[in-house]
Amino acid sequence: MSAKSPAPGGLALIESLVNTLDVEQGTDSLDTPEGRARFGLGEDDLPAARDLRESLRAALLAHAGHPAHRRVTPLGDLLAHAPLRVTVDERDGSAALAPADGRSLPARVALAVAEALVAGTWTRLKACELDDCLWAYYDRSPAVRGRWCSMQGCGARAKMRRYRAK
Repeated sequence: MSAKSPAPGGLALIESLVNTLDVEQGTDSLDTPEGRARFGLGEDDLPAARDLRESLRAALLAHAGHPAHRRVTPLGDLLAHAPLRVTVDERDGSAALAPADGRSLPARVALAVAEALVAGTWTRLKACELDDCLWAYYDRSPAVRGRWCSMQGCGARAKMRRYRAK
């Protein structure tokens, strides 16, 4: 797991949602009232939130060139139910996107994805390739070819495994 600075803008929401599951430790912060409160979730929202989290993880793995870790609902299907609308400020004419259904988690995620698409940063959000990690991280490398959440941790472990396999 990386201790890097969070992803910029709305991608920080996606990164923190994906990282609610610590695969290595086997813990899920959504199991706690505090963890759910961070995302405005009630207990009834958990199955949908976990589906969304794992669909996001699959997309982030794809950004890094890795196959999905398991079968998930396609992210596009989940976000199709979270439409966005354009708002225009009457005073200065500036425009912005806003969730059409209020502040639900899928709507906030859809907004974050849309903003990242416009900014060109969506594919920089990735998931670590190690099956015992799968941590989300923002790839700040100039060539955008990061494969692990941390070169010092997961990258070193992966390289050592490959070396020993030889």
